[in-house]
Amino acid sequence: MKFSIQSVYAWYRDLLRNPKYRWWVILGTLVYILSPFDIAPDFIPIVGQIDDVFLLTLLVSEVSGLVIEGWKARKGNVDPTASNPSEDYTSTASTIDVDAVSVK
Repeated sequence: MKFSIQSVYAWYRDLLRNPKYRWWVILGTLVYILSPFDIAPDFIPIVGQIDDVFLLTLLVSEVSGLVIEGWKARKGNVDPTASNPSEDYTSTASTIDVDAVSVK
């Protein structure tokens, strides 16, 4: 199993977009940011604040995206061609089959 920042971001985004877990994720993120017990403790200069700033930035960007989507849906300005970004990767319409040939 490969660990990557993109997979953590996709997991967090999908969890935040799920209405069942949304408020728990927001609450958990805020508790983590305010808690003195972090992956990188806050008393270490600069390094201690990096994880908090990253997580806060991620939370604000995703929540603002959800608010904007909700506002557009309420106003009736929803683009029917727009889809969830995570669905774009699994779509077969944009998949291109390529035959690989070894160069060696």
